[in-house]
Amino acid sequence: MTDTFLRIGTRGSPLALAQTHMVRRLLAEAHGIAEDRIEVVVIRTTGDAIQDRPLSESGGKGLFTKELDAALLEGSIDLAVHSSKDLPTVLPDGLCVTGYLPREDVRDVLITSHGKSFADLPKGAKLGTASLRRGAQAKRLRPDLELTLLRGNVETRLRKAETGEVDATLLALAGLKRLGLAARATAVLNVDDFLPAVGQGAIGITSRTEDHATRVALGAILDGDTGVALTAERAFLRVLDGSCRTPIAGHARVIDGRIQFKGTVLRADGSEAWDVEETGHPDEAEAVGARAGRRLLDVMPSDVLP
Repeated sequence: MTDTFLRIGTRGSPLALAQTHMVRRLLAEAHGIAEDRIEVVVIRTTGDAIQDRPLSESGGKGLFTKELDAALLEGSIDLAVHSSKDLPTVLPDGLCVTGYLPREDVRDVLITSHGKSFADLPKGAKLGTASLRRGAQAKRLRPDLELTLLRGNVETRLRKAETGEVDATLLALAGLKRLGLAARATAVLNVDDFLPAVGQGAIGITSRTEDHATRVALGAILDGDTGVALTAERAFLRVLDGSCRTPIAGHARVIDGRIQFKGTVLRADGSEAWDVEETGHPDEAEAVGARAGRRLLDVMPSDVLP
């Protein structure tokens, strides 16, 4: 019988499994063991089960994590792999974000059969998305667009855009790359025009706070600069009490030994937006993100955040 080294919990979508197998391979290589000593445990989450309404109406980010959290706390898995943009800013007692793999491309992409850009979409085109952020940013660029709910895994959303069920959709380039589908992107959107979700492009790993052995094992594959960037981004979101009910974008990078952070909060219809930039030393990543969040709280009307 194979001696199990670690048990990884994951959602069952093709993208979640691709990310989990990436973590499994990296762990096996780092520790010089066979991959089959690392068990993959697929756990269906509430967020996967809800397909008929926006997650903002059903509880927000925790819908993709609470079953994985429960499995960690009861000890049936040792770590859980997440798309970091799905992680709530506050985890249950006893759990922590152990770290992140090196970040992939953070940009969003446009998928459409109508030309090559937002400008090419017909007037009143139907944009399918489940993301309030993407919908608001798209409306900021093209107020005439009609937003419609589009849920499902990456392949489902690609198919619906390519067959004309919707005129266009928006997806994360990182997910397409991990699935080998990057060639399906119609246009890659500039980060300055279309700021990503907090955590986009980063694979996050959670574990039990007191499970020192697992945290040490994971240390061999985690990326420090990504951890710094995500610390700033998540602090920004936490100050704004960010959930799925408000369009919020945030992106941090470590450049020449400094954090460069940009954040945006929008009205859901894209009619107004508030932007902020902050810089600082990597050691003060959390403070950089928090300062940016407080600056927006000082200038935004009180009715923007729920």
